Amino acid sequence: MIDALVNALPEGRVLTDPDVIDSYARDRTFLEPGKPLGVVLATSRDDVVATLKWASEHRVPVVPRGAGSGLAGAATAGDGAIILSLAKMTAIKEISPADELAVVEPGVINADLDKAAREYGLMYAPDPSSYEISTIGGNLATNAGGLRCVKYGVTRDSALGLEVVLADGRVLETGRRTVKGVTGYDLTGLFIGSEGTLGVITSATVRLRRVPSVEPATFAAEFGSLRDAGAAVAAIMAAGCQPSLMELLDRATLEAIDDWRNIGLEPGTMAMLIGQSDASDAPEVAQRMQELCEANGASFVAVSSSPQETEELIGIRRMAYQAKERLGACLVEDVCVPRSKLPEMITAVEEAARRHSVKICTVAHAGDGNLHPVFIFDHGTAEPPPEVWAAADEVFRHALELGGTLTGEHGVGLLKKRWLALESGPVVQEIQHGIKAVFDPLGILNPGKAI
Repeated sequence: MIDALVNALPEGRVLTDPDVIDSYARDRTFLEPGKPLGVVLATSRDDVVATLKWASEHRVPVVPRGAGSGLAGAATAGDGAIILSLAKMTAIKEISPADELAVVEPGVINADLDKAAREYGLMYAPDPSSYEISTIGGNLATNAGGLRCVKYGVTRDSALGLEVVLADGRVLETGRRTVKGVTGYDLTGLFIGSEGTLGVITSATVRLRRVPSVEPATFAAEFGSLRDAGAAVAAIMAAGCQPSLMELLDRATLEAIDDWRNIGLEPGTMAMLIGQSDASDAPEVAQRMQELCEANGASFVAVSSSPQETEELIGIRRMAYQAKERLGACLVEDVCVPRSKLPEMITAVEEAARRHSVKICTVAHAGDGNLHPVFIFDHGTAEPPPEVWAAADEVFRHALELGGTLTGEHGVGLLKKRWLALESGPVVQEIQHGIKAVFDPLGILNPGKAI
């Protein structure tokens, strides 16, 4: 069966060596993949079309993937699947300064697009913590967020249009290059966050923004409790400061970073809040945010005085996940609650950790109410032990009780499917499965994921 696929594509596009296949079969979760048939290294839309036509004819599951940096298991391949890698489709086809947009292939690295845009005085706003390795296609497939999303929004807010190959090999173009447009249903928004279950993105038209006219002003505040830090976030947002970044790190995360990179962590620091303004009056806004931190119990606040210091402060946040991976295997979650409920949600995470004797390291895109409680367990364990799942269950249920969601930016993948019905309900699930059936009637696109 796979010989027909090998013959349909240029030489070297299809890989069948088991060891090579295994290296493409997983993402950054602990989940063990099945035994896929092979890997297609697509370099063009035509490769994707040929692969999906073959897969439809033979009813073979297809698992699309970018860099494999996902944290929900959406790129984990099952038995008998073909892995469709878009990582080699790396062309930045166009940057239009006049229209403030770019047209890119899905394998373009997030940071590379931002760097290319800055040559024109523009920037690509979405910046997930994995921005130096994650691809635009993967960011679109999961509707990735990032550190700057508190001001500039998530990936969906920067997407204007898509080129998508459907399950049967047909090519669909969605959206437009214009700022406005309401013709028909919003198919672009439908594909974003669909985790490769409706089609395979082969090109994207994305919005660029002007680089701020001043150097951003950044602060780092230390608190004696997570609740105080959460209260400071709520005060900053309520005051209309409009930060471009607002990140929260708990004591366990800070200890992991300090053990790795020696950041000079003080014994009494239970939480750190890192915030930034890129407004035209950034120094004044940073000063106001500093005052609000102090009014809500900050024991120390440092404000950057140079771009180097700004990078050092933000670098602390970007080191968080790697530092936690050194402690053990990680179940990484991303519940999101209304911003006013952030202190209560933080307290619930702490209580779940104590109640179940589980180590949980929490960071948060605090200005969005998006928390990342990371549940640590022993390396080499096939999956999290029962107490970790029990703690995670408690965290998820509390987030929903507060009017929140199971996932703010990582997606459902495989990891969160057991809780999906708690949030969606039967009517939503029925509609979503109906949509899936329209775009993928044979059910071959990333089966078992997202819905």
